[in-house]
Amino acid sequence: MEFVKRNAIVFDVSNIINRDISTQDIDIDLIEKNMFIAFYTGFIEQESYGTKLYFTEHPQLSDELIDILLNKEISIIGIDCAGIRRGKEHTAKDQYCADRGVFIVENLCNLSLILDGRKTNTFVANTYPLNFSGMTGLPCRVVAEQKR
Repeated sequence: MEFVKRNAIVFDVSNIINRDISTQDIDIDLIEKNMFIAFYTGFIEQESYGTKLYFTEHPQLSDELIDILLNKEISIIGIDCAGIRRGKEHTAKDQYCADRGVFIVENLCNLSLILDGRKTNTFVANTYPLNFSGMTGLPCRVVAEQKR
């Protein structure tokens, strides 16, 4: 329950193509302890959920970026695609983060609405876990509160 309400920031990294999203692509100094950090890649809007490409060709975060986020003691990494890493690295990297107290939220929708034309925007993320049996992940509903 301590992860339900978090100060959050979304970074527009939709211009990053054919390489990992790295520390140079975002302003690390904007990240604070316990934050929900979201990445808008635009991929969920370009490739239909459930297709082979959706799960195998999505953007991914560099290992260096993931480690810096973990060192900043954030709470949650959110991304609008199938994961922060692809293939065999997917589950291993999710567990790597979980072992350090950081959860991964995948397949986020409507991050462009939070950005509202900016490259970066802050908001409050409300993350509500859903209790479904037989699931491989931890499904949740994420609701953004826009700061006005």
